[in-house]
Amino acid sequence: MPTIAPVCDFGAAAPDFDLPGTDGRSWTLSDVRGQRGTLIMFICKHCPYVLSVMDRIVRDAHQLMDHGVGVAAISANDVEAFPEDGFGEMRSLAKAHGFRFPYLYDESQAVAHAYGAECTPDFFGYDAQLGLQYRGRLDASGKKPAAPDVRRDLFEAMMQIVRTGQGPRDQVPSMGCSIKWKPS
Repeated sequence: MPTIAPVCDFGAAAPDFDLPGTDGRSWTLSDVRGQRGTLIMFICKHCPYVLSVMDRIVRDAHQLMDHGVGVAAISANDVEAFPEDGFGEMRSLAKAHGFRFPYLYDESQAVAHAYGAECTPDFFGYDAQLGLQYRGRLDASGKKPAAPDVRRDLFEAMMQIVRTGQGPRDQVPSMGCSIKWKPS
């Protein structure tokens, strides 16, 4: 059963973090922060929703970085229950898709909880002052291949934030696999 992320809480502050990356260094929010905006994405390797749009996630993230948007991806799934989302697998995913952005591991799941992440993929688009402006989908295709003319919801919203500091008021929530929480 797919999980749907909640709507955008405009202006909510981005929670700080200090997480290990697949590149061997630790990353904080200030390391990731972009001059014109910041995109934090929750993804994982095993989710069919993420895998079906990975090429578009990487394309949009790299293009946004070229426009001054800082980007990071975070995996927060319970790797004991889902070993295919482990740190080694994260490294191979980042390498295979040529990530130019850090891919971070939230082993404690505290960062995912702080952000209120619900699913993979889950996108959090912030303005230059780290106020939330976008909490929507990548595009309308879901798990299906995208039509050549599909509207790039995430990219267009982030570019609007770059230009105006404001996200679109009408946003369609992201949908995907639920975050695989550790047993409490």
